[in-house]
Amino acid sequence: MATSDSSSSPSSSSGSDFADPNPSSDPDTSSDRVQSILESLNLSQPSEVSDGSHTDFTGDDDEEEEVVVVPANGNEGGASNGSSAREDVAGTRGEEAGEHPVEMEAGEEPPSPTSSGGYDGERGSSGGAASTYKADNASEGEIREGNNADGEEHEAAWLPGKRHVDEDDASISWRKRKKHFFILSNSGKPIYSRYGDEHKLAGFSATLQAIISFVENGGDRVNLVKAGRHQVVFLVKGPIYLVCISCTDETYEYLRGQLDLLYGQMILILTNSIDRCFEKNAKFDMAPLLGGTDAVFSSLVHSFTWNPATFLHAYTCLPLPYALRQATGTILQDVCASGVLFALLMCRHKAVSLAGAQKASLHPDDLLLLSNFVMSSESFRTSESFSPICLPRYNPHAFLHAYVHFFDDDTYVILLTTRSEAFHHLKDCRIRIEAVLLKSNILSTVQRSIAEGGMRVEDLPIDRLLRQKQSSTSNQRQDTDVSVGTGGPFGLWHFMYRSIYLDQYVSSEFSPPVTSHRQQKSLYRAYQKLYASMHEKGLGPHKTQYRRDENYTLLCWVTPDFELYAAFDPLADKAMAIKICNQVCQRVKDVENEVFLQGASPFSW
Repeated sequence: MATSDSSSSPSSSSGSDFADPNPSSDPDTSSDRVQSILESLNLSQPSEVSDGSHTDFTGDDDEEEEVVVVPANGNEGGASNGSSAREDVAGTRGEEAGEHPVEMEAGEEPPSPTSSGGYDGERGSSGGAASTYKADNASEGEIREGNNADGEEHEAAWLPGKRHVDEDDASISWRKRKKHFFILSNSGKPIYSRYGDEHKLAGFSATLQAIISFVENGGDRVNLVKAGRHQVVFLVKGPIYLVCISCTDETYEYLRGQLDLLYGQMILILTNSIDRCFEKNAKFDMAPLLGGTDAVFSSLVHSFTWNPATFLHAYTCLPLPYALRQATGTILQDVCASGVLFALLMCRHKAVSLAGAQKASLHPDDLLLLSNFVMSSESFRTSESFSPICLPRYNPHAFLHAYVHFFDDDTYVILLTTRSEAFHHLKDCRIRIEAVLLKSNILSTVQRSIAEGGMRVEDLPIDRLLRQKQSSTSNQRQDTDVSVGTGGPFGLWHFMYRSIYLDQYVSSEFSPPVTSHRQQKSLYRAYQKLYASMHEKGLGPHKTQYRRDENYTLLCWVTPDFELYAAFDPLADKAMAIKICNQVCQRVKDVENEVFLQGASPFSW
C-alpha cells in the first residue's frame, strides 16, 4: 500500500518545543514515529501515515476497513467494493465549451467516468453509502453506545456554549465523542476544544502539535490520517493549528472546510494580526483573548449539521414579496450612500435584504460567520451594540466597526463602517431604517414568513401528464403492496437549488418521512458527499449524478447557471425523478423574485 503524495511546504514550526531537530530521513522510522504518537491518542492503530517520504509503507491493520492517507488535494485511492445495492450514473464532465443545458432528458444517461465518482466515504469502506442512517444515527455530542431503556437512542436538544467541561482526554466518555474540534498554537498551547476543559487537554494538544511539527520538519505537511473509523484532519494557518478528529463518515474536503470556517470565526473576532503576537513570543497564550466566545464556536459547529451554507458557500433569503424586499433594499442602499460600507437586514441566519457601498464585495462565508456571531452572542440582544468585527474574506488584516440592533427576537440590522467614531451616525441610519420597516409593515410580514416557512415539496405544481402518470404509478404500487412513503410528487422528499450567479440557495422545508433531527442531519451528510464528489478536484465539476441506496434516491444536476440537489424515495422511478427535477427548476424560476435577492451583484465574489 503506497503512501499518498502530500503537498510539500516549508517548515513553519522549526522552533517549536516538540519539534524533532534532526528528523530521520528513513521512511520506516518516520512512519513509526508518527504512528507511535497516534497510538498515544488512543485511536485505532493506523496502517499508514503521511511523513513526506513518498515511499511504500505497510503496517498492521486490525480493522475491517482499508486505512489510507489522503494527499493534500484530498483524493483517496481505492475503489468502492460495490457491496451495497446502489445505482450510480456519475459525473459526465462538461467537455464542450459553451454548452448550456436547459432541460434534462429522461432517456439519456451520461457515461460514468473511469475514476470513482462516488462518495468519498465509500472508498475503502465495507458499509458504503447504505450506512447513511446507520453510521450517523447518534448525535455527534452523544456517546455512541448510549441508548435508553427501550434500546432506542435518545435525541437530546442542542444547547449553546461549552459542553462536558468536566471531561478530559482520560475520560472514557470524552474519547467516545464522535467528533472533536481543537484549536492550538504552534507551541502546543490549547486555544479551543469542543468538549472538555482546554487546560486539562494541554497534554493532548501537545501530542497533536508534535505530529504536525514532526512532519513539517521533514519538509512536508500532514493533512489527514485515517485510523480505523477515525479521520484526523489537520489545517495549519501560520502559528495556529486546527484539528478535527471524527468518525462521522464525512468527507475529508468537508471536514477541512469546517476547520476553515472555525479559523474564519476566530479571525472575525481577532483579525489575523494575532500572528504578530506569536512572532514576538512563540509561547503566547491567546486563549484569554477568546474568553466568553464558547457559545459562538459551539453554534458554528452545530451549524455544520443543519446549515447548507457551510458547504454550498452561498446564503439564503427569507421568502418575501418582491415589492417589500425592494423597499427594504432601497432604504439600505440610501444608508450605504451616506458612508456605510455594508447594510444588512437579517432574520436569524437568513437575509431579508443586503446593500453595499460601490465596489465593496461581501463573501457568503463572511455573511455566515457574521450572522453566527451576532445570533450566538446574547449581549447583542439586550441593547444596541457597536463592536469591532473583522470580515476574513473581505480583509483579514483589519477591523471594521459593526452597529447591531435587534428589532425583535428574530430580526436585526447590521451596519458596517470603517470609522470607529460613527456610532451616532449609524444610530441615525438605524432609526431611518426602522421607520421604513414599520411604515411598510415589513416586520410583521417577516414574522408571518417565519411562521409559514419556505417552499414545500407537497405544494410543487406538476403538469397534467405527470399528474396522470403519478396516479397510475400510485395505483400500481398499491396493487403490489409497496409503500412509497410521503412527501412531494413521485416521492420527492427534499431539494436544494443554488443560483451560481447570485451565490444564493433555496431549500425546501423538511417533509415526512424526513422529520427527526437525525434524519435531517443524515440527509445533509448525503448532500455533502454528493457535493464533494461533484466538485472533486481534478475530475469535476461533473454535470449530473444519480444515486440510489436503501435510504434515498439522490439526483444532482450542475449547469453554468445553477446546481440542484434532490432527494427522493428509494423506490422512486428514475425517469420520473428527472422530470420532477425539471419541474422543481421551473418552480424556482417562477418564484425567484420572492426567494432570491435580485440585483445582488455587489455581493458576488
